[in-house]
Formats: sequence, C-alpha cells, structure tokens
Amino acid sequence: MLKPGDIVLLDFPYTNRAGSKVRPGVVISVNDERHAGDVQVAYMTSEVDAYAFDPFAVAIGNADLAEGVLRLDSVARVDKIITLQASQCRPVARLNAAKRGELLRKATAHRVKGFAEAGITPRPFEPGVTPIPPAGKVIGAPEMQNMVEAALDGWLTTGRFNAAFESRLAEILGVRHVLTTNSGSSANLLAFTALTSPTLGARALRPGDEVITVAAGFPTTVNPILQNGCVPVFVDIDIPTYNIDVNRIEAALGPRTRAIMLAHTLGNPFALAEVTRIAREHHLWLIEDCCDALGSTYQDKLVGTFGDIGTLSFYPAHHITMGEGGAVFTRSGRLRKILESLRDWGRDCYCAPGCDNTCGKRFDWQRGALPPGYDHKYTYSHLGYNLKITDMQAACGLAQLDRLPDFIAARKANFAYLSDRLAPLADRLELPRATPDSDPSWFGYPITLKPEANTARIDLIKYLDEHRIGTRLLFGGNLIRQPSMAGREYRIAGSLENTDRVMNDTFWIGLWPGLMREMLDYTSDRFSQFFAIGK
Repeated sequence: MLKPGDIVLLDFPYTNRAGSKVRPGVVISVNDERHAGDVQVAYMTSEVDAYAFDPFAVAIGNADLAEGVLRLDSVARVDKIITLQASQCRPVARLNAAKRGELLRKATAHRVKGFAEAGITPRPFEPGVTPIPPAGKVIGAPEMQNMVEAALDGWLTTGRFNAAFESRLAEILGVRHVLTTNSGSSANLLAFTALTSPTLGARALRPGDEVITVAAGFPTTVNPILQNGCVPVFVDIDIPTYNIDVNRIEAALGPRTRAIMLAHTLGNPFALAEVTRIAREHHLWLIEDCCDALGSTYQDKLVGTFGDIGTLSFYPAHHITMGEGGAVFTRSGRLRKILESLRDWGRDCYCAPGCDNTCGKRFDWQRGALPPGYDHKYTYSHLGYNLKITDMQAACGLAQLDRLPDFIAARKANFAYLSDRLAPLADRLELPRATPDSDPSWFGYPITLKPEANTARIDLIKYLDEHRIGTRLLFGGNLIRQPSMAGREYRIAGSLENTDRVMNDTFWIGLWPGLMREMLDYTSDRFSQFFAIGK
C-alpha cells in the first residue's frame, strides 16, 4: 500500500506526442476510504538548477532516501500535483522521515497560499456602504503560511519562530536585546517594573517616587506607574503635536522625581533632544512607549532607542500585528536580564522553554534562604508574571516584518494626502504637525476642532459614523477624569488646559495601509460637506 513519501514511476501527463511519459513522482497523500485507490503525486524532475530557488520545490538526493536508489538528483514540485489510481504507480524508493516532513510541509504551504489568494481579494469600494475603519490589519499568504508552519511544529509555546522574530526585530531597531511579550500594555508593565528591581541597588524605583508623564494618552502608559506604587506627575501637552510640552518639564521636577515615561503620540515622536537632556542632567530613567510609533525617527534615529527601555505593540491596529503581542527592547544587558525574569514568572533561570542547565551549574546555585544546590530552574528573584507569546504569533509577526517598510511608506503617504485634502478646512480644524526634527510613522490622523468650527465634536463624529467613516478619540482623553483614577495618588504640574481640550475636541481618523485612495477622498469630501452644511 502506498504512503506519503513513496517515490513512484507513473505515466505522467506530458506535452510530448504521446501525451504522457513515464516519470518519477512522489506521493503527497493517499485519499480516504471513500476514494479508495486514489493517490496524489507531485511531479519530479532532474532539472535541479532550474528550481533551486523555487519556494515549492523540494530537492531530493540519495541521502534523503530510507529505501531505494535515485538515478539522478531530482526536485519534487509540490505545486504540480495530479490525482490518479494507485495501480498506475510503481514504487521504487521512499523518502526518509526528515525529507518526508519537508515535502509535506511545503505541500501544505502551497495549499495555504492558494486559500489566501482566493479568499482575501479586496472588494470594490462603495461610497457610503463600505466601512472605512480607523485601523486594521493587512495579512496574506506569508503570514498564514508561517502560522501553519508553526502549528505543524506542534511546539505551540515560545520557540524557533519567536527566536527568529526577536533577532530580526533587534537588527531592525539597532539594539542588542528584544523580548516579546503578550501585549504592548504588558511591555509597558515589564519596562516600568524592571526599574523597581532590587538588583539595581540605589537606582531602583521605590514606592512614592515620582514619574513625569502626560494624562492625554492611553491608560497603560500610566497604569504601571501606579501599579508599582509610584506617583505620576502629569504635565500638559502641546497641540498639534499632541506630545508633552517640554518647556514645562523642569518646572515639574521634584525631590522624588526619578523617571520619565512617555508615549510617542499616534506615532509622532516627542522632542527627544530636550527630554533626553533633562533625563541625563537629572539622572532620570527614560521609558519610551513606542506602541504607536514603530518606524518613527527623530534626528534620523529610530524612536525607542534614545531612552533606557522602549516598548511596542502588535495588536491588529498597529504597524505590524501578530494578533495579540508586544515587545520590550533595550541596549542594556543588565535590564534585559531583569525584563526576562519578570516576563518568565520572576525566575532566576534564563534557560529557554524546553532547555535545561544552560549555565552548566543548575544544581550549584545558592539564592536567598534556599538550601545550597536548590534547582535554579525553580529559583525566583522577582515577583514576576507569565507574559510570553506563542510561536504561532511570532510566526505571523516574522512575516509582517518583511512588509514593514511598505507599511510605513503607506502610512506616511496617506498622512500627506489627507493633509493636502483637509488643508482648505484649516480655519476650522487643527491639523496635526510633526515634531521638529522628526519623521513620524503615523498611527492615526489626529484632528482638533478649533473654536471657529462652531460645532461640537460629537456632531461631527456622528455625521462621519453615519457615512461609515470610523473615528477614535485620543484614547483616554484626560486620564485623571477617568473612573479608574478616582482616589489614586498623582500630582499635576501646572494646568492641563490642552489635555482638557483633547478630551473635549480631539479625535482621529485612519491612515493605515489597508485604506484605498478612494476612501481617503471620500473621507475628505465628507468633512467638506459637513462644514458646507453647517454654514
């Protein structure tokens, strides 16, 4: 009975005068009982050089055989398969287990590619009918193939795809250490909590220490400060960059100020030259929340690489996605060790999942009040979490990294196009402006209503919603007014006038790579129509 991996001779359909030719093939699958006797066979050829770089070609030589002999080195093409009766096939050899696995994985990848290409064709845009979401994901065959490949490994937890993703992202960012985690919010939690580690000695943050930040943003930039018993000090922002007003930072410093934690709002870098100067002169830690800013640069240098720790999010709305996921990155080996410990239950051991005794002295350590030789794998130096991702997520992210340059270019182009289209409304709309010396990889297009607009934000966004145009507020608005902040300890440095203005008058629309030019035109036209109606 034939099995997958059997090499057979058969009358393969061929473009010669006879219409067929006896050729070798390799069995891909044997059909179920309803189709007893049917097998699927992949075409084989000895033209090895012609298919050397074909993603769906599998090189086969005698070293790959468990049984039999091949007359010539060959290539099996899993993109050229026929179904025929087993009685038409004469077995002559059999692939070994490793080569069978490679063959069947590539055959599966080819089928996944076909599924993806058939199922994700963009639909024509119908104005007023097709939704225009403010954010979304762009995935296709490469991501699906990688995810299926990871599933076929059967490893499931963090593994080879995660190692490849961390290495590739570190190379892109130009940093030594990248650690994935299950969300951007978890990345922020790890980043801040790492600075409280007792291993940092006198530089460790302690309960009651103050941290400079802003209230106009996403809550999980601020939450880790509170969760670790520290005190956020809220400084007002600038409009239309939507970042911290750097001229107010030094006045906000107090005797217990120990750190700065800020996000690059909607991808627009904050003024890093001034912020890093203040951090350096006052010996403050600096955490850059880059969850909305992958690919943004300041003075030609990627954001996240100026401070002590940077963070990223890979939620579907973000620059790249793996469904859920995030990353924390640093140049410091000392901080990396703390971050990894916190992410992985707080353990002292740094062995990868499935590995033991990497240090070569697993039973030779002595920590705390534990007995000498206590298993290092179960020694905990921090109060940690389990915030790892699955390898399937990393596989998706790895494919997304190949698309990142195009994604960034599309976001920048869409931002420029919207700015041109909305420029005639600048007397009513405060349009966004990039921070000087920066080149943002925009996450969204923020808009603030001017007093001259003579309208309420709710009326405009309801109008846009009626026309199927999605909007989002600038996250939490003024976070101190959120229910979750009731009774919390924080300090306000000066007024938060612009923060309140964001809460009342600001929203953003989409510019992600999945938006067609027709969608941007339709969106811009609806703005013009709204204000024409309001005259």
